[in-house]
Amino acid sequence: MNASLFRIVVVGGNLAGLRAVETLRSEGFDGSIVFINGERELPYDRPPLSKQVLTGERSPEEVVYRDQKYYDDLRIDLRSGQFASSLDLHYQTVAVGNETIPFDGLIVATGASARAFPKYQGLEGMHVMRDINDARAIRAAFDGHPRVVIIGAGFIGSEVAASARAAGLEVTIVEMLATPMIGAIGEEMGKACAKLHIDNGTTLRCGTTVTSIEGNGRVERVCLDDGSTIDADLVVVGIGVIPNVEWLADSGLTVSNGLVCDGTLNAGHPVVYAGGDLVRWPNYLFDASMRCEHWTNAVEQGRLAARNLLAGRENSRPYGGTCYFWSDQYGVRIQSVGIVGKESKVIEGSLSDHKFVVFHRIGDRIVGAFGMNSPKLVMSAKMMIEKRVNWDDALLMAHSS
Repeated sequence: MNASLFRIVVVGGNLAGLRAVETLRSEGFDGSIVFINGERELPYDRPPLSKQVLTGERSPEEVVYRDQKYYDDLRIDLRSGQFASSLDLHYQTVAVGNETIPFDGLIVATGASARAFPKYQGLEGMHVMRDINDARAIRAAFDGHPRVVIIGAGFIGSEVAASARAAGLEVTIVEMLATPMIGAIGEEMGKACAKLHIDNGTTLRCGTTVTSIEGNGRVERVCLDDGSTIDADLVVVGIGVIPNVEWLADSGLTVSNGLVCDGTLNAGHPVVYAGGDLVRWPNYLFDASMRCEHWTNAVEQGRLAARNLLAGRENSRPYGGTCYFWSDQYGVRIQSVGIVGKESKVIEGSLSDHKFVVFHRIGDRIVGAFGMNSPKLVMSAKMMIEKRVNWDDALLMAHSS
């Protein structure tokens, strides 16, 4: 363990930050840990917000990871409701409010924020779906039986749509691209997701954009570029996220659509590492620079950032995440791992039945998989991708499992 570490500051009270502070203790670090949490809530689990919290299956309080006693017992100085405003690498300090906190080691895990429609933010009935307060507000709005329009058919937008339909609401999704989630899973799988929406009564308007949102103080209608309008009482914007890197602008670290790190998650300074949604790193599994915004990635990067910080630069290990994620929509478990390949093959099931697995390949390697209601085979593919299994062997292993 790096003997020069006495105080470690972890900035970001999200999943990556939480796993980092837990790992620091489990790996034997006995010094001071300051955990900066920008939200007033204790760190909580985000995936249920757009699903079980919106459907009423879980309360917002039930998604909080740990109580205050847990942090006290670990001797973690948790600062909730406080934001880091700047980083000074020369003096190794983080500015938080009126305080300057020195560190011997730093883990940056400030995550990302939802993109909004700034022009319409003051209009009642306009929401994004990112944090626990967003979930509370949208869930309360559901009780009024609104007509719901969702802008963006990514995973958050699609999950909110499914939750709204479960509540018996009229739902329309507006997506500027040809299919839902085309950037993450490709056009063929996007069509399968489009069918899932349609089969469950959601109106899907792909290939069109929102030109304006009208209403007298609150949302009344959404206007599209084809001249049509959609009556609405509730609009949820799900058009992606922006990495929270503004506070690093003058730090000397490299910021480019995220915080640029090396393969070991080091951010360009000997004692600064990072994890989670804001990290851009070279992923050796795919020979590509990427930024991944998924739950599993945050867990794995938060843990490895902590371990590598303790180990020191010369003993750090590279991160080769598979970008695995899952989504629950309309009672269907959707899973994806890896990247979209140049070729794909249906391994089992049928796309029309919402129960299938597709493998993706580039060259002679399996590089990705996508499935609906077929968790075992998708998880097998995850292992194959991690082990860089060649395509023919992947097919044999799939058919023998």
